[in-house]
Amino acid sequence: MTETTPVEGLRPMERAEGCPFDPPERLAALRDEQPLVPMAYPDDHIGWLATSHEMVRAVLADDRLSHRAELNHSPVAMTTVTDKPQPAPPGSFTVMDPPEHTRYRQLLTGQFTVRRMRQLTDRVHELVTEHLDAMEKHGPPVDLCEALTVPIPGLIICELLGVAAGERVGFQRDLTVLMTLNASREDKIAASARLGQFLRDLVLAKRAEPADDLLSGLVANDDLTEEELINISGIVLGAGFDTTANMLAMSAYALMSNPDQVDILLSEPENTDKAVEELLRYLSVTGGTMRTALEDIELGGQPIKAGQTITVSLPTANRDPKRFPDNPDSLDLHRSATGHLAFGHGIHQCLGQQLARVEIRVTIPELFRRFPTLRLAVTPEEVPMRTDMMIYGAHRLPVTWDTV
Repeated sequence: MTETTPVEGLRPMERAEGCPFDPPERLAALRDEQPLVPMAYPDDHIGWLATSHEMVRAVLADDRLSHRAELNHSPVAMTTVTDKPQPAPPGSFTVMDPPEHTRYRQLLTGQFTVRRMRQLTDRVHELVTEHLDAMEKHGPPVDLCEALTVPIPGLIICELLGVAAGERVGFQRDLTVLMTLNASREDKIAASARLGQFLRDLVLAKRAEPADDLLSGLVANDDLTEEELINISGIVLGAGFDTTANMLAMSAYALMSNPDQVDILLSEPENTDKAVEELLRYLSVTGGTMRTALEDIELGGQPIKAGQTITVSLPTANRDPKRFPDNPDSLDLHRSATGHLAFGHGIHQCLGQQLARVEIRVTIPELFRRFPTLRLAVTPEEVPMRTDMMIYGAHRLPVTWDTV
């Protein structure tokens, strides 16, 4: 396949017609034949699209490519709080380059170690058990998002940051508005203001009465200003909640669609970690990210001009048969999915990935142990998918199960 004109802008949350899990066939074809192609962006920018595992990994590891907020062009049309991209405010390290990114990231790395995240396992078990008990008491059908997959990561991130559990619904509402692609600018401005005030009040409360939580630890650092603390907290709150909530929902949906894999999950508990990695690879709920060239470079034999944005497609990279042979478009819990890019790659690789793994490792097996006959309560076509959001998933997931 040879592209003579730039491909249309990628929608990272797009999936193949009739299938909620697979990337579009058009993108899979590009990956296999032309893994770096020119792409037209909604703002008329002409940049690039990377789709293969090798190419995506190369883009995310290249320090000549920037993740700075004001340089990147979005591959999807979306309303924003400002008229044009702005430099990241202090503390918003996820859209910064070194050395600023390095400084903030190092402050948080010690809070998200594998050891500390695994220490949360018992607490995740407690919360999952409580919510599964409530599901059983309620009886079928239920919306699994409302009953389980949204509250678990929400409550865990609240406890990690030291936020009162009763505050979850408020910040969840505002985060949802900010991550909705077509929400009005007025609604996004209002949501941003409410969330900012909530985080400001939280920082002030931790300064007055510090506790044993992540935010109190950051507040104790005299090198961080109030604005930096607010923005760091907002990133941790959003990243630790929405992505994992949708990963849990989609994991349940994928397993209900592949009952033979449920049998593997339940009969081989010693391989749960492998199963988690395969679910992350197969689902790739974070559809894509961007990098912009700081200078003229060559990548994959293509000349990339300074200022051009490259969008990477994580779903197509994670289905690349050159990296994951043996039918990568199938869910196979026996597969070794080591090397998947669901959490990105390079210096911006997801800081909270170990926490996400703990929550998936506990929640999904427990769900199917308690409800082995769990299945959709509607047809697949009736499940409302989050194609209007920055993170892919399901708005609602109606499920039922046998009670006898």
